[in-house]
Amino acid sequence: MTQTGTHHHIELSIDIPASLHELYIALLSSEGIEYFQEEDDRLLAYLPESQWNPGREESIRSLLQERFGSVPPYKASFMADRNWNAEWEAHLQPIEISDRIIIIQKNKEIVPKPGQIVIEINPKMSFGTGYHATTRLMLRQMEPMDLKEKKIMDIGTGTGVLAIAARKLGCTRPILAFDNNSWAAENAMENIVENDTPDIDVKMLDAEEDLVANLRDGYDLILANINKNVIDRILPVIRRNAPASEVLLSGILVYDEPWLKKLLKRLSYTVVNTVYEDEWLSSLVRPE
Repeated sequence: MTQTGTHHHIELSIDIPASLHELYIALLSSEGIEYFQEEDDRLLAYLPESQWNPGREESIRSLLQERFGSVPPYKASFMADRNWNAEWEAHLQPIEISDRIIIIQKNKEIVPKPGQIVIEINPKMSFGTGYHATTRLMLRQMEPMDLKEKKIMDIGTGTGVLAIAARKLGCTRPILAFDNNSWAAENAMENIVENDTPDIDVKMLDAEEDLVANLRDGYDLILANINKNVIDRILPVIRRNAPASEVLLSGILVYDEPWLKKLLKRLSYTVVNTVYEDEWLSSLVRPE
């Protein structure tokens, strides 16, 4: 499938002070919205027209109501075609995750530090550029882990950055990366080739039965940088069908940590480590 990056979008114009932009971006990101512009006392959020419907609007309103007790004034407008890829790629800069890992946009030349792992990503607006705190948190959790003999599954792979990082961090066993978005799956495959990280199998998986079938192949580590609603739905599935697997989670707001702790307790997971950045957290958990 060829993807041009030119699509009809909905622009959500939200009237909020600049001091709240970061928090709103975090909340809306948890709803799967990935592109934002900040303008003084207004936040602009963009999502594909195909993803905007009364149910999605109500979900966003409910999220804001639950968190703030009210919904700020906003307006949803149809946007004519724009080349989002070109606009997105134009402002990307290298992201240094740590002294050991740096993410760069494809074809941008940098001089890495000695021994630094370079991951080249051509993002095409897929999630996982390193610009989002949850991606950075996942990578920082993975960095000190001994991944050499771990069989790894990456749920919701986006650009494929976590699977690529796992291979470059020393994983020698097969890696399965999957997404329910064909655009993301294609992008992940391109980035895997670009980074010369072989033996990463990219699949389109949507139905729960597909997840179950693959989990039963046996995995040591499952990467799940997704969102609260999906984690709430699939973590019990993972616990039942991959009962020995460690799970590295992100896409969870710090405000939802009490919810996460209750879920983990109910499923008999122990938290090994939790790290935080901005409004987000990442937890590595293992079965008790």
